[in-house]
This record gives sequence, structure tokens and C-alpha cells, in this order.
Amino acid sequence: MDNTTSDLRLAVLIDADNIPYHNIKGMLEEVAKYGNPTFKRIYGDWTKPTVVGWKSVLLDYAITPIQQYSYTSGKNATDSAMIIDAMDILYTGRVDGFCLVSSDSDFTRLATRLREAGMRVYGMGEKKTPSAFRAACDKFIYLEILQVRKKADADTDTDIEGDTDTSGKTKSSKSKRNSISKADKQLISLLSTSVNDIADEDGWAYLGELGNLLLKKQPDFDARNYGYNKLLQLLKSFPNFEIDIRESGKKTGKLVYVRTV
Repeated sequence: MDNTTSDLRLAVLIDADNIPYHNIKGMLEEVAKYGNPTFKRIYGDWTKPTVVGWKSVLLDYAITPIQQYSYTSGKNATDSAMIIDAMDILYTGRVDGFCLVSSDSDFTRLATRLREAGMRVYGMGEKKTPSAFRAACDKFIYLEILQVRKKADADTDTDIEGDTDTSGKTKSSKSKRNSISKADKQLISLLSTSVNDIADEDGWAYLGELGNLLLKKQPDFDARNYGYNKLLQLLKSFPNFEIDIRESGKKTGKLVYVRTV
């Protein structure tokens, strides 16, 4: 993630009709990585029993509910209300970006329009979300990867060297390998091509630039989709890449470079 994004003022707009309420904690924690939620609004017909679960968490997370009655059967009035609100917020000039939480393709044009206006657009939804909406966002996060188990959190080592066991050897989780094995060929091709696209004369690519390029090529790219918390950990799981960790010249922090082998 670009360090400059942490100060972004974001409008978080949630489609209650097709997003499960139990994802709320993970969603807002994820949003915090990209900016400060200036607006937090959720849209739905609150007279319906299908959104009753959301009512129990709105106050806890300071989310403003927006009532939208379903005037016509088969028509999604919630989508229209959310789109109109988004444009109103855009013209206030009080935000730098939007987080659209929905699995509905109806928000594809909205995401495109907001980006045309210079807004940063993050999308969140389930894996069933149509590809058109995912591609219209700067970054799209699957809700499934936010449902992190406590055990996974406990086993995660945030050290730059990656996951290690008590003997100091790098761990290779069977579940992680199973997640990747289904997409090895395409994934390695995407990673290798991207590294070579931005590599210097010696073949080295800066990891930060690589992450940005991968998102431009594939907005729903996320190392967590393959069972790894960080892009570096994902790259280390393949023998196709060489990693070089360099001193940054500052007291804290190091620079990570990667090249294909």
C-alpha cells in the first residue's frame, strides 16, 4: 500500500441488500488501511427482515442508515439511492476517495465515474462480484479474505523474512500451497511479467512499485487470496523469484527488490 493513502478522506457506502452484516468489523479495519472514513452510510429498506442483522451493529460502528423503500417489485431502489448519495458527496469536495461495499454490478458505472473525477475507489464484495465492477475499482477486496481465523493471526509472522517455525526454517503451509496450486501457471505469469515490466538493467524491481503495477493490471489482486498476508511472502513461496533486501539509508526500514530467475 502507498504510504500516502493513509491520509485519504474516504466515503464508505454499504449496500445492505447483498452484504452480510457479520463482515462489518473486518471491513472497517480494512478501510482504515487506506484512509479515514469521513462518511459511513449504509443503504437498505429497514422495514424488511432481511436487514435486521445490520440494525444490531450500526450504533457500535457509527454507521448512518439510509432508508430506501422498494417502491416497485424487481427494482433495486437501494442502488439508486446509494449512487445519488455518492454523487452528492463527490460534489461537496470533502473526500478524496470512496469505498463501495457491494457485490452488485450495478455500481460499475458509479466506480468508473468517480475515478474519472479523480477519486480513489476501493471496492469490497464477495467473490461472486461480477468482473466488470471489480475492474472498475482501483483496488477490490474480497470479503472472504477478511474473515481471518484467530489461529491464522497467531501463526502470522510479520517479520520481513516471512513465516518461520521454532527451528527457524520457513514454513510452507499445506493450505496455502493448495490455494496457489489451482492458479500457479497464471499467477506466476502475472508476477513474472510484472517484475520484468518495471525491472532495471540488472533485472531488479522494487517491491512497492510491483505491488502498484499488479493492482493496475488486476484490481482484485491480493496476496491474501492465496493464503499469504504479504506480497513478499507470496513471492517467496515460488522458486521463480530472487529476493534482495537492501538498506534504505535510514535508521528504520529496508528496501525490498525482486527479480525473476
